[in-house]
Parts: sequence; structure tokens; C-alpha cells
Amino acid sequence: MKKIFLLFLIFSGVLRAESPVPPATSSFEEGNQYYQKENYKAAVASYESIINSGQESAEVYFNLGNAYYKLHQVAPAIYNYEKALLLNPNDEEIKTNLDFARKMTIDDIKVIPKVGFHKLISDFTSSYYYDTWAWIAVVFAFLFLAFFAGYYFSQQAAVKRIFFFGMFVWILGIGLAASSGFYEKNRMNNEKPAIIFAEATALKNEPKVNSPDATVLHEGTKVYILESIANWKKVELTDETTGWIEESAIKEIKN
Repeated sequence: MKKIFLLFLIFSGVLRAESPVPPATSSFEEGNQYYQKENYKAAVASYESIINSGQESAEVYFNLGNAYYKLHQVAPAIYNYEKALLLNPNDEEIKTNLDFARKMTIDDIKVIPKVGFHKLISDFTSSYYYDTWAWIAVVFAFLFLAFFAGYYFSQQAAVKRIFFFGMFVWILGIGLAASSGFYEKNRMNNEKPAIIFAEATALKNEPKVNSPDATVLHEGTKVYILESIANWKKVELTDETTGWIEESAIKEIKN
């Protein structure tokens, strides 16, 4: 019963009320009104008019994802939740709705965990978004200054030693936070995720129409682009399966 109530809250009438950039406010509020009246197609049109005008926000993409979810259009719903998550990566509500939308997909792609030292680093740095690491570094910098002041003004040798040791701890913390942020930003920049929009499309062994099919993928499945040749994209799934897919079948999340 609790899960049903949660699902009702998420997808019935809960929308982000914060307005995006001022010129788009009227379209945003109009979209919210259409959504509340269950006119989801009109809501989609209002939200997309904001995006098409060159303006975007996590709230717009989130509400657009909700509207597409109500229309049972799995690929656009997942795509817009992913776009919202890019702009607001720590938002738990976006993550929850995205998980619900993913359950609508046909493909059940397993996630093969990575192993080794690279995995340890990635697991650590991905615990926070790169801008969060930057704020952590700033906090550590202020703590370093506080300990430096304590060391400079302290009169007792024992207290000065404590502050001196603390200064080195915070310097190490600054270096760790900063390097983690740079690593995470670089990792995210190198990732090229995309969502399959075709109802069904073949994953080919080679970038040729007559190449054998490795498998068939369906709308809403997330892939990662590795390289491009003409109208073909080489992609990797979360189970580490790779193959070639027609460019027209997918839509990249990072434009």
C-alpha cells in the first residue's frame, strides 16, 4: 500500500513549481496547468516550447518527463529524466521517477560491475558530483586557514603542534577533493550516453545493414556511444555488450 501511495504522489500531481528563466515562466506555468488538468499532450507542447527556445532547467525536463510518462512514452520520459539529472545530479526525486520509468522498458540489461583499481577510484569519485567535490575543497580550504590562524596565534607548543598537524591534514583533503572533482568531471565529459527512441532496432556486429544482428534493443534502453562511422554508432550496453546501431534509432543525452 505504501508503494502504491508513493507512486501516486510521484506521478499524479507532483510537479516542480519553480519557474525557469523568466521569459519562459508563462509557458512553464501553462504546462503545469495542463498537467493538473490531465491534458498531458498540451503540457508536453508547453514544456518543449521552453526547451526549443534555447532555455532549459532541471524543473522543465523533470515535468516534461512526468508528462511523457503519463502518455506511456517510455523513451521520451527516460530521456527527459536523464536530462534533468544532468542539471541536478543529486536530486532524489528525479532519480526515483527515472527508476520507475526504466521499469517500463522491455530490455532487461544486466549491469556488470567493473573490477580493479580503476573501479575503486571511480566508485570513490562518483560518490559526489564534481561541483560537490569543489565545495568540499573550499570547505577544507577554510578549515586550513582556521588551523593556520590557530597555529600562528597559539602560544603553547603542544597546541601549535596540533594545529600544525591539522594544517597538513586539510591540505591533503584539499588535494584529494580537488583531484576527485577533476577526475569525476573528466569521466562524465568522456561518457556519451544515449537513449534508444526506435520501437525496436538491431544491434549489429558491423556498421552494415546486412551485418548479422547481435541482439535487438527496444525503446528506452540506455547505451553509451564509443565511436561513430557515417550513420552508425558503436555502442556499449551496461552488460558490456558492444555493437553497431543506426544513428537515427538513438538520441544522445548530452547535446
